[in-house]
Amino acid sequence: MMSLTWPVVAAVLAGALMHAGWNALIKSGGDKALDTALLHLLGAVVALPLLAVVGLPGAASLPFIAASALIHVGYYIALVGAYQHGELGLTYPIMRGLAPLLVALGSGSLIGESPSAMAWIGVVGITCGVALVGLARPGEALHHRKALLYAVANAVIIAAYTVVDGLGVRTEASAGGHALRYVLALFVANSLAYPALLWWQRGPAGRVQAMAYARGRWPWALLGGAASLGSYAIALWAMTRAPVASVAALRETSVLFAAILGTVLLKEKFGLQRAIGTGVVVAGVMALRLG
Repeated sequence: MMSLTWPVVAAVLAGALMHAGWNALIKSGGDKALDTALLHLLGAVVALPLLAVVGLPGAASLPFIAASALIHVGYYIALVGAYQHGELGLTYPIMRGLAPLLVALGSGSLIGESPSAMAWIGVVGITCGVALVGLARPGEALHHRKALLYAVANAVIIAAYTVVDGLGVRTEASAGGHALRYVLALFVANSLAYPALLWWQRGPAGRVQAMAYARGRWPWALLGGAASLGSYAIALWAMTRAPVASVAALRETSVLFAAILGTVLLKEKFGLQRAIGTGVVVAGVMALRLG
């Protein structure tokens, strides 16, 4: 029986910190679309040699990888749109907080898992806490409607690829493979579509500017790509050992790290409501563990 043990909790929390870090890197950049493409392109540079060592995933998991890579194109587009129109502290919590609730709602029919009553309390608690963190200034948030629309759309997309990858990594594991093979192959597949789309959109003059921008940003993008790879590898590994809905909810504690990074690095406000939201998220984590 799969359960959320403390080692799994600790690993997912570490992955959540890495996830918040690479999102803060994109938000802090001058060209968020190019930063997103560059980060994931260089993530594939990290993934390729590792994939050569551990080997390719089995044929049964390839349809899941293809579907996830396609869904991720929409994710990158919505992610860039959200960060272009709103703060990290506003958009990131909405994207990440709503997604686990959607996963939990669909996990019974799509994955065959029904969260326990305590796990539901944890999922809802994390979602509510994330909303408190992200909507610390609701009046101001309503003035960023484009950012909110992108963020909500991306929450749906995140829920979709979470379910696909949860099923895919378990298919890989049941066939005798390993979660690392799945996530490495997925990162290589993800690195192609969005950067190619952006390259096509920029045109000749824009490509020259993009290359100049990339020369100055590639060390940070390489670090962010490695963090993105590590974060998702941990999450997918955890999904082979614990319920997908619980892992998805726990991973969104990255919102707390994002709020802190947004405050410290990007000079965004924190405030009492975000502090209360932080406490609610922590309580939700404890309920998930007990569930």
